[in-house]
Amino acid sequence: MSNVRVRFAPSPTGFVHIGSLRTALYNYLFAKHAGGEYILRVEDTDRTRLVDGAIENMLNAMKWAGVNHTEGVMLDENGNVTQKGEYGPYIQSERLDIYQKYIKELLDSGKAYYCFCTKERLDAVREQQKEAGETPRYDGHCRDLTPEEVQAKIDAGEPYVIRLRLPEDHKITFTDLVRGDMEFNTNDLDDQVLIKTDGFPTYHFAVVVDDHLMKITHIIRGEEWVSSTPKHVYLYEAFGWEKPVFVHLPNILNTEKKKLSKRQGDVAVEDFKKKGYLPEGLVNYVALVGWSPEDNQEIFSMEELEKAFSIERVSKSGGVFDTEKLNWVNHHYMKEADDAVLAELCMPYLVEAGYIAEDEKEAKMDLVKEIVSAVKEKLHYAKEITDHVSIFFGDKFEIETEEGMEFLKLEHIPTLFDALREKIEAAESFDADSNFAILKSIQKEYKIKGKNLYMGSRIMLTGQMHGPDIPKVMEVLGKENCLRRLDYVKANVLDKLN
Repeated sequence: MSNVRVRFAPSPTGFVHIGSLRTALYNYLFAKHAGGEYILRVEDTDRTRLVDGAIENMLNAMKWAGVNHTEGVMLDENGNVTQKGEYGPYIQSERLDIYQKYIKELLDSGKAYYCFCTKERLDAVREQQKEAGETPRYDGHCRDLTPEEVQAKIDAGEPYVIRLRLPEDHKITFTDLVRGDMEFNTNDLDDQVLIKTDGFPTYHFAVVVDDHLMKITHIIRGEEWVSSTPKHVYLYEAFGWEKPVFVHLPNILNTEKKKLSKRQGDVAVEDFKKKGYLPEGLVNYVALVGWSPEDNQEIFSMEELEKAFSIERVSKSGGVFDTEKLNWVNHHYMKEADDAVLAELCMPYLVEAGYIAEDEKEAKMDLVKEIVSAVKEKLHYAKEITDHVSIFFGDKFEIETEEGMEFLKLEHIPTLFDALREKIEAAESFDADSNFAILKSIQKEYKIKGKNLYMGSRIMLTGQMHGPDIPKVMEVLGKENCLRRLDYVKANVLDKLN
């Protein structure tokens, strides 16, 4: 199967939806698994929906996610849009002369025709059909114009589109690798517009010409294209071309089992990137929305996905996008990630929250690395860092709960306070191991152990009853800050309790 060629062909209309990322990912994995080629093509024939910078944004999102193509529209090392491969151009608006050649072929063979109907007429016909309980579709008004009538209208400057001439009562069949054998009748279909009044091809025409010329073997796309596929299949027939294999992926649904849409919050790759999800975590999770591996494995590297992926295990029904499950998967990657990588990722959120000044970023990077090492077990994504770091900043803090205050009234606390302060002050080194040794020596000498020792020390140093490993917290705070905090808690809490 090494001749497999698949493509991801987005329109540059803004953000990259999670559904688009999954379509690209499944194309990429299918190609990799088969030793084939994965191509990225830009479908920009709908000129009304173009968004400036959208091609760059889309390519950057794919690069960030690690879904890398080897042919098509690319970014060069300076971040400029370029194209690579022998079947270009890979941007549809640069292929207009190619479409003109093929539309002429269809017109000459009588498989396409000029249509001069105005929008007003088409709207009126559709209204009448709806009222009569019929499926709204083009009524064939211009199908039988003579060549002379057509020429006269063109000469008179009448605007026109070019439509596909579907034969009557003709069966169109194709096999979908997810849905099985599909059959449609042309009596239920419309004479599709192939070339619009602006001279640009419609998606339906351009996609067939491009896929044929680029030797695409498998078309893997969202299920919203199922109803258009018979028209595409008929175009392959009309040209006498071999049709590719079709794969229509199920929709991604929200937790209410409705199609995931922008109105419900985060649905763009950019949204998850902004919150500090790791690309490995997002891609791993998105792969599982609509595809199930043979065993129950849930954590996959990209290489493992490439080996394990198969279309046969793609579900027919929509996959639910569950943020809690995404967080569970990403949490795994946060725990495993290198502290330096996480520190870079977390720094902007600490600056934004005011914990670190913009001009201190470089000087405080080592501190943030230590903080990240202490709290990463708790993080689902990097933006959450700000929920867990107040204990590391400043030498003043509040005892967070009534329970914490009650704990400080226990009879061993004054002894623990004195021992802790004395041993910290005498400490020559102050890393996590040395701090663990300090607590162990208190346990041995004063017989204070377990919760009494560790929770007591934590409350006196941070105001919190629970949190990251306390020897690690002490290391991040540093010796001087620990001493200042103990003095603060004595003067403001302990002395007032006794």
